[in-house]
Amino acid sequence: MRLYDPFDLMRPSLEIAEIFTEAQVVIGLRLAGFAGLWPMAQTEAEEMLAEKLQAAHCASQAALHAVMVGAGASDIAMAALAPLRQRTRANAQRLTQAVAEL
Repeated sequence: MRLYDPFDLMRPSLEIAEIFTEAQVVIGLRLAGFAGLWPMAQTEAEEMLAEKLQAAHCASQAALHAVMVGAGASDIAMAALAPLRQRTRANAQRLTQAVAEL
């Protein structure tokens, strides 16, 4: 069993802040795309809805796995946040790459 320090509780908070920041960028780019101001795939609205369920499912599976192996609270939180962060990062990169390809 490892000892936890106070910074272990800060890691999930910082991860959440990064997720929120990337999510705001994605929301802004999608709104601009829906308004016709930003290039975006026609299927973006469908993908936007489908990815929420997939991300929630992956996050809950990761958290459950972390609980079952006896991880600590911050490790469980980080496990649950990892699929969400991966999704927001991928969306931000994909949406900003659309302009680079033009």
